[in-house]
Amino acid sequence: MYRVRITLPKRKSVDYRNLDILHDALVNAWVAAGAPAKTVVGPNAGMWHFAALGWRQNGGNRVHTLVVGTPDLQLGVWLSDMNPSDIRYARAATGEAVDFSAADVEMDPDPVAPGLTSLGVVMLSPLVVSRKESGKRRWASSIDEVDLTSAVSTRLSRMAERSVRIKAAPDRLYVRCNPKHDTLIPLKQFPDGRKSFVIGMRVPLVLQGPEEDLRLAWYGGIGEKNRFGFGCIGLAEKGVGR
Repeated sequence: MYRVRITLPKRKSVDYRNLDILHDALVNAWVAAGAPAKTVVGPNAGMWHFAALGWRQNGGNRVHTLVVGTPDLQLGVWLSDMNPSDIRYARAATGEAVDFSAADVEMDPDPVAPGLTSLGVVMLSPLVVSRKESGKRRWASSIDEVDLTSAVSTRLSRMAERSVRIKAAPDRLYVRCNPKHDTLIPLKQFPDGRKSFVIGMRVPLVLQGPEEDLRLAWYGGIGEKNRFGFGCIGLAEKGVGR
């Protein structure tokens, strides 16, 4: 298990339009660190996730920090060897290019102390949960649309290939004050100009369960599309941070 923060110097940031270019830059760095491509992409890839911390500007996005984590022991070894100079990617089709070679890397410590059974968390990257309606997959746009406990535990159980028991509850005061807590994230652009979007939610949560399950959520992410930059949690007491 390993988790890091990859942070650019103050007043420095990277511009991007679609989230998949950050995913591809991280895959490039993981492979450069020694990971076979099939361990980080594709149906047999190990568990990993990331968050892009930054802001929106002039219709685009700026990122100053990447939070990357994995509960997979071997992926963790390669992540610890990752060189920021390899976190780069250029895509001619969309005219995008990202480069984190100036970034510093520091370990993001495990917050789950022995015996801890509850964590107050914020979403460093949006929580994505889908459901089927009339045979089509639909992204949830409100936390009240989903059984949050089931959404978190069922997916983690499937990914970890063991039973995971996490009770997840939203901060109800936040939900009442922010009834619209969904966000539309541009995921990728196709060669013909079409774009793919994902709807995610940003809501503070309380996660309760055995410490090994809480630790899995910290290192592996919660919800869906974790490897594409969703479901990364941070401690509520520390906020999002830089």
